[in-house]
Amino acid sequence: MKKKVQNNYVIEVSNLCKKFGAFYANKILSFDVKRGEIFGFLGANGAGKTTAMKIISGLQSPTSGEVNVLDYDVYHEAEKIKKVIGYMSQKFSLYEDLSVWENLRFFAGIYGLSRKMIKEKGEKILHHLDLWEHRKELVRDIPLGWKQKLAFSLATIHDPKIVFLDEPTGGVDPYVRRVFWDQIYQAQAKGITIFVTTHYMDEAEYCDRICILSQGEVVAYGAPEKLKKEYQVDSIDQLFVLLARNVE
Repeated sequence: MKKKVQNNYVIEVSNLCKKFGAFYANKILSFDVKRGEIFGFLGANGAGKTTAMKIISGLQSPTSGEVNVLDYDVYHEAEKIKKVIGYMSQKFSLYEDLSVWENLRFFAGIYGLSRKMIKEKGEKILHHLDLWEHRKELVRDIPLGWKQKLAFSLATIHDPKIVFLDEPTGGVDPYVRRVFWDQIYQAQAKGITIFVTTHYMDEAEYCDRICILSQGEVVAYGAPEKLKKEYQVDSIDQLFVLLARNVE
């Protein structure tokens, strides 16, 4: 019988394992994500963050364990999961040789929006981002901060229940990172659950709860303030150094 997700949770992961040959990318991961929260997924390079995120978002299958997303089982209902989530990768997923508007039309079409909805939502988004006057410019010619904001808007253009952000602020300056987090808060205010991986520990402090991975296993899990008290540290950066740095 399929395990049902509790009312207050949109993701439940129990004893998740993912093997590639003899190598465990994820080893007995267990955690849950509450409806409407910002959930931080942290770990050094190679800790298993991206693998776990791809499994939860229906892009890969687990080797074993249980994973339920919005009451869908990743083993048998991955395609249904993909229709109700948004995903933004480290590279923003935008096509550099297409214009701003062409990118918007393409991704909105993939998410199944009608031509009428693409026009209405597209115009609203571009005006909100102050990109309307630049809609005909190629994406490669617009600033990195604009690309980042556009990519996030396209990941949420279909009003998903959950949006997965895979190190979305890598390579941008602190001001642009802060502006991007304002976008995240706006999405959360609309009821969207945010699942974000990041290697910036100050960003981890912005999350409602975090999960730290090391060598494919969960080593800390909970609200940032609670974890700082538990481990007697002043910041998540100190906690990360204590648990995960130089382990991989």
